Amino acid sequence: MPSLFSARPGRRALIAAVTAGLLLPLAACSGSDGSGKADGGGSAGKNRSTKLTVLAAASLTDVFKTAGSAYEKAHPGTKITFSFAGSQELVAQVTQGSPADVLVTADTASMEKAGADAGTPTVIAKNRLVIATAPGNPHHVAALKDLADPKLKVVLAAPEVPAGKYSRKILDAQKITVKPVSLEPSVRAALSKVELGEADAGLVYKSDALSAGDKVGSVAIPDAQNAVATYPAAALKDSHDAEAAAAFVTWLSTPEAQKILRDAGFQQP
Repeated sequence: MPSLFSARPGRRALIAAVTAGLLLPLAACSGSDGSGKADGGGSAGKNRSTKLTVLAAASLTDVFKTAGSAYEKAHPGTKITFSFAGSQELVAQVTQGSPADVLVTADTASMEKAGADAGTPTVIAKNRLVIATAPGNPHHVAALKDLADPKLKVVLAAPEVPAGKYSRKILDAQKITVKPVSLEPSVRAALSKVELGEADAGLVYKSDALSAGDKVGSVAIPDAQNAVATYPAAALKDSHDAEAAAAFVTWLSTPEAQKILRDAGFQQP
């Protein structure tokens, strides 16, 4: 039998074409450096798909949706999923091992409870309380002392919620006794009670009242009688993408992110 190399010219051309076809996919799998390893850098590395899960305080619901869209636009391939709740609930999720990449709370005490599960936090914003009322303020609430009126249905965030702690702090400082009709699991839940007419007034953050638009009225509380809410953000130690998580936390302090927060009623840190 004639060998492969002694075949007729036409047959040798056919065999060469088949062999080249078999080798082509192997060459495509090799790195550009000829090492045979898949290329992890270059344009493929830069455009890799990244998914981040961010646990954020309920009062950040609207502003973080805007911020998230801006971040995704500036970072093609990145997709951010937010989970909003009271800070105490978010910390419980973290300590129980729920998968997430970034934690943002509405007070430093909650972040501290995350302990070793969170990295070094960065304060990204501050906030202040206001009195939310029904549109037009039909009960003529003008100051904190008016919340003590037993005829007024007042709603507050629960004591374990940052907004609830801040509310109790300023009421106690002014020696004002308020008997709320309900204590809510988040500041957004308290705001909702006022929006729905289930409460005449409630203590919420300035940013929450702004987000509600004409659904509620807003009565300012003097700085001397108010409390400042602090929002720390940190990448979580068990993040599936520590680099991307840290990058998002860093971005929250950039001029672009800070403008989004200011426009929503938050103060600079």
